[in-house]
Amino acid sequence: MGCTSCSQHANRPMPADLLEKTKKHPCYSFEAHQKYARMHLPVAPGCNISCNYCNRKFDCVNESRPGVTSEVLTPTLAKEKFDWVKSKLDHLSVVGIAGPGDALANWEQTKRSVALIKADNPDIVFCLSTNGLLLPDYAEELIRLGVQHVTVTMNCIDPEIGAKIYKFVRYQGHKYQGVEGAKLLLGRQLEGIAKLTAGGVLVKVNIVMVSGINDRHIPQVVKKAKKLGAFMTNIMPLIPAQGSAFEHFPQTSMKAIEQMRQTCEMDLTQMHHCKQCRADAIGLLEYDRSQEFRLSLQLSADRKMEPGTAGRRYVIAVTSKYGKLVDQHFGHAEQFAIYQGRGEHFVFLEYRRVKKYCTGMIDCDDAEVRREGTLKALKNCDAVLTMRIGLNAKKQLADRGIDSIEYCDTVETGLICAAQQLAQKKSEERRVKTGE
Repeated sequence: MGCTSCSQHANRPMPADLLEKTKKHPCYSFEAHQKYARMHLPVAPGCNISCNYCNRKFDCVNESRPGVTSEVLTPTLAKEKFDWVKSKLDHLSVVGIAGPGDALANWEQTKRSVALIKADNPDIVFCLSTNGLLLPDYAEELIRLGVQHVTVTMNCIDPEIGAKIYKFVRYQGHKYQGVEGAKLLLGRQLEGIAKLTAGGVLVKVNIVMVSGINDRHIPQVVKKAKKLGAFMTNIMPLIPAQGSAFEHFPQTSMKAIEQMRQTCEMDLTQMHHCKQCRADAIGLLEYDRSQEFRLSLQLSADRKMEPGTAGRRYVIAVTSKYGKLVDQHFGHAEQFAIYQGRGEHFVFLEYRRVKKYCTGMIDCDDAEVRREGTLKALKNCDAVLTMRIGLNAKKQLADRGIDSIEYCDTVETGLICAAQQLAQKKSEERRVKTGE
């Protein structure tokens, strides 16, 4: 086994209070992962890089991997959900933000979520995951905010290898590809990790092992992480995601992963118990209870709505193949089921038939003419409840005042969740308008 103290890597002793908190962090402590629960808050939907192993559009309640979530929360809803989970899980010790995009690419949502929870729960351990592109910009603010554990996914330290892993990098309004993009990302990662460790933050470096791409290069990444003062590294297998550039790559075998961990353990502590959790994971690492804690299931008759929203009726269009599940892509729909209601009570009104405008995930955002007929059919709706929707379609709906709510469960619970999100949005808009 590798050493368990970051002092051997960063040449500084770990503060006693941080050491105590780390003992209760299930990712940073093997002993803690069967005793303490963590909660991931899915408040960060946007991402600023594109990895060839990632497809965040592929998302369902039964899929368990990074980037997957059943709901995206506002900071206010995140605090509400945290209070609910805390009341049910006595052993909850850690709150993390791990997506479904990048925590720092959604900095305002991330910062406010942490601040809201921290105000009433100073003893909770806060951590977040990031690709590191914006880490130099926010490292000092993270330290001030009290985030003491940060995971950075750094898959290589050679831009030539990085060009095979990353499709593009978006930074300061520009899109960088190939070696140029990988070099930019790597430089920002190294600078950011150094800033965090210098400020006493425990850094875990995640590495996705892709056979034939970076597998032989990983020991060099681990050695570099050690020099930067990282606390540990977590070498993870590639999970070929449907629709990603690497979807036909073989999943990295756990035998190969363990062999690599043992090789690298001579340099730095390795995480052996990672479960590659969802962005909304809740509970022990080996027992994800996220589906028990969807906000739509929390709604009850005695729940008090914000002033001005209790009586509001919503018209919601749903994409569903057979009327039971929200299981259809927006662009694949040939009809929309229209419901009207509020709170937990909705009634079916009608089906509205449209011409399917998307023939596949690749060209969905290019079917402008065909999409226009669908948009017109939804003109009096408050929201569309759908399993997946492209960015252009989402924007065009928003321009017409129609919200897009992505969901993957039953129509019944989806409508409840949609109503709750619409009401919350109205409440936040009113707070901004009144300056509360």
